[in-house]
Amino acid sequence: MDTIDTVLQAHGEPHCEARRRWLRAAGAAALAGVVTRVRAEPPAVGKPLRLPDVPLVGGGRYGEAQARGKVLVLYWWATWCPFCAEQSPLIHEAWLKHRARGLEVLAISIDKQEATVREYLAAKGYRYPVAMNTPALASVLPKPKGLPVTWVRGREGTVVYAEAGQLFPEEIQAFEKYL
Repeated sequence: MDTIDTVLQAHGEPHCEARRRWLRAAGAAALAGVVTRVRAEPPAVGKPLRLPDVPLVGGGRYGEAQARGKVLVLYWWATWCPFCAEQSPLIHEAWLKHRARGLEVLAISIDKQEATVREYLAAKGYRYPVAMNTPALASVLPKPKGLPVTWVRGREGTVVYAEAGQLFPEEIQAFEKYL
């Protein structure tokens, strides 16, 4: 493979000028790529949050129509996350206890393989809706840098709670104050 210097010299331009021209072009191309890829910001407390329609693990879809007028817990997790393993049963328990009062859960897995997620959910007995991270979802809800991450969207469609890191049982129990 040719080095950049070999390629530049082969074009017959003075070495320093050719290198400067190449670096300017590469820098402009890199900057253009950064500018065109605008990443969605995580939802902030008090801001509206509209959900895209996403396919669910095991079939079906979940989106704005299912969440409208309900309290929605958005829960980013993974099968391999030890903190999620402690938090997931508490989220499931809260969902079972309060779903008749309008508590919804949409767990968003960052696992790579849907089959792995399906097997994990079946082994644990979790029945709340789970979606895989998708480009449509990431355009509204960017993948967090750590896990677990939990947001609660109130009945009016605005974020009422946001927390990165593992939640304690009393924090999850406090979701009922949003019902």
